Amino acid sequence: MDVLQGLVEGINGVVWGPLMLVLLLGVGLYLQIGLKGMPVRNIGRAFALLWQGRTPGEKSSGEISSFNALMTSLSATIGTGNIAGVATAIALGGPGAVFWMWMTALVGMATKYAEAVCAVKYRERDDHGNFVGGPMYYIKNGLGKRFAWLGVLFALFGTLASFGIGNTVQANSVADALSTSFNIPTWVTGLVIMVLAGAVILGGIQRISSVAGRLVPFMAVAYLLAGLVVLAINYAAVPDALWLIVRHAFTPISAAGGFAGAAVAAAIRFGVARGVFSNEAGLGSAPIAHAAAQTNSPVRQGMVAMLGTFIDTIVVCSITALAIVTSGQWLEGDSGASLTSLAFRTALPGPGDYIVAIALAIFAFTTILGWSYYGERCFQYLFGSGAARFYRIVFVLAIPVGAMAHLDFIWLLADTFNALMAIPNLIALALLSPVVFRLTREHFAEQSGGQRQK
Repeated sequence: MDVLQGLVEGINGVVWGPLMLVLLLGVGLYLQIGLKGMPVRNIGRAFALLWQGRTPGEKSSGEISSFNALMTSLSATIGTGNIAGVATAIALGGPGAVFWMWMTALVGMATKYAEAVCAVKYRERDDHGNFVGGPMYYIKNGLGKRFAWLGVLFALFGTLASFGIGNTVQANSVADALSTSFNIPTWVTGLVIMVLAGAVILGGIQRISSVAGRLVPFMAVAYLLAGLVVLAINYAAVPDALWLIVRHAFTPISAAGGFAGAAVAAAIRFGVARGVFSNEAGLGSAPIAHAAAQTNSPVRQGMVAMLGTFIDTIVVCSITALAIVTSGQWLEGDSGASLTSLAFRTALPGPGDYIVAIALAIFAFTTILGWSYYGERCFQYLFGSGAARFYRIVFVLAIPVGAMAHLDFIWLLADTFNALMAIPNLIALALLSPVVFRLTREHFAEQSGGQRQK
C-alpha cells in the first residue's frame, strides 16, 4: 500500500504541477478573452435561459430538458468539494486559497461554456437512438482521426475518475461525517447509499435527471440559508475574513495554533485543485450531461452550462469558505468536513454538526448519481452501448468499498484522475476554440438582427 501511495503521489505531483496550472487557467483565460468576457457579462441572460429551459421547444432534440441537464451537472459538481474540499484548501493553503478558487471559477465559466457548446455541436446518437456527447465525441468529430487517441484517453481517465471523484470519495466523506455526528458504522452508510443510489442509477439518465431536478435546487437553497445564518451570527468578522482571503492570495501566511502556515504557491495549488474538484470546469465531465439536453442551439446550452461553475464556486463554496474563516476554526488544525462542521458548530451549537452532516450526505448522494452517468458514457465510448448495464452494476457495488476505505489515499487518487481527465479535454478545447468563437459570434449576430427587425 505504501508503494502504491508513493507512486500515486509522484504522478499527482507531476500532473498538478506548473503544466496543469498553465492549462487550466491559461485555456480558461484564453477562452474568456476570445469570447470578450461574454460569460461574465451574460450571467443574467443565462439565468433567464435556464428558467425558460424547464420545458423544451417543440423542435428541440435531446433526452432531457436544458434545466435538468444543468441540474444533472450540478448534482455531480455540488458535492463533498463544496464542504470538505473547501475546508481542505483552507487547511493546506490558508485563506488565500479561496481567492484562487474564485479566479478558477471566473475563467472556468468560459471553459464550461466552451465545453457545452462543443458537446451539443458534435454530439451523436448511440445504438438506442439517444444523444451522447462530451470530450471524447468532440475530439473524434471535431478534431478528426489524428486525435482519436486523445478521445480514448479521456474516456479511459473519465471511467477511472468516476470511481474516485464520483463514487468512493463521496461515499467515504458521507460515512466519515455520519460516523462522527451520529455514530453510524461506515459499512452501514455504504450499504444504504448503495441501495438508494442503485435504485436511481439503474434507471438511466431519465431517472437520474428527474431526481437531480428535484433534489439539487432544494439542497442548494437549504445549505445556502444555513450558511447565511452562520454568516449573520459572525457578521462582525466578515470584513476581516475577506481581507485575509485577498491578502494571503499574494503573501505567505505564518503558522499559528494548529495551522502549519502556507506559502503563496500552496494557496494557488490547493485553491486551483479544490476549485476544479468542486466546479469541474475543464475536467470535461459536465458536457457529457449537456450533450443530452433538448436543444438545437449549442450557444444557448453553453450559457446555461456556465451557470454551473458560477453557482457551485462563486455562491456555494463562498458560503462554506466564509463560514470557516469567520469562525477562526481554520487555525485549530482540523481539515475536511470536520473543519466545516466545527465552523458551523461554533456559530450554531447543537444543530451545526447535523446541518453539515445532512448536507454532505445529500450533496454526495447526488454527486454519485451524476457521475455514474458520466462514467457510463465514457465506458460506453470504449466498449459499446451493451456495456452500460455492466458499468452501472460495478459502479453501485463500489460504493460500500469507498465508504470503508482510507480517506487520504482516496482523495489523492481523485485529485490525480481529475488532472488526467483535464489534460486531453483542455487540449481539445484550445484546438476547437475557433469553432466556439464563430458559433458565439453567429448566435449573437442573429439575435441582434432579430431584435432590429422587431
